[in-house]
Amino acid sequence: MGVELVLAYVAVLLAMASTVAFATDPTQLQDFCVGVNNPIDGVFVNGLFCMNPLQVTAEHFLFKGLNVAGNTNNKQGSNVTLVNAAKLPGLNTLGISIARIDFAPYGLNPPHTHPRATEILTVIEGTLYVGFVTSNSANGTNQLFTKVLNKGDVFVFPQGLIHFQLNIGKTPAVAISELSSQNPGVITVTNAVFRATPPISIDVLTKAFQVNKKVIQYLETQC
Repeated sequence: MGVELVLAYVAVLLAMASTVAFATDPTQLQDFCVGVNNPIDGVFVNGLFCMNPLQVTAEHFLFKGLNVAGNTNNKQGSNVTLVNAAKLPGLNTLGISIARIDFAPYGLNPPHTHPRATEILTVIEGTLYVGFVTSNSANGTNQLFTKVLNKGDVFVFPQGLIHFQLNIGKTPAVAISELSSQNPGVITVTNAVFRATPPISIDVLTKAFQVNKKVIQYLETQC
């Protein structure tokens, strides 16, 4: 095969790759974005409006406060301090965010998902038991992946999968999470199921969990 033919072949492949890349839709940055025909009726964009570059300063790329521990005086014994594009405008369109997670002794960051982001967690202090559950397999089972993490350990939670972190130590723990979206979103499983507004029909929940109404009503008061 001659050099000219090879170059032509490469050019065709690059053109095809470019076509595929530009044909894909952008990743959503919110749960939904209902289309409107008149821009005047529009309220949100997929992300934030961009500031005039001539008005941008270094302050727009700075956030202070992740050195401050979050308040873990709650039922779960944990606190998440998220820094996304709403708090750090310079993150807009960059596809990343960061969070500090504080744990009281035996505190839990309960099972939840990030519908728009993969999460990579680093333990700064303490010992955490972490894990995630896979999506439904062909035989209807869900595999659990868990690990005990110590200071300096890193663990990845794939996008959209249910995951959790539990402090199994007698002292407070701290972790830093990086997420692959400027607005990763979070769905806490118990809150979504038992505290939805308006509430999910109790008939649906009793059938799904195979328990009586009193159990569902009790769980609703605990979330």
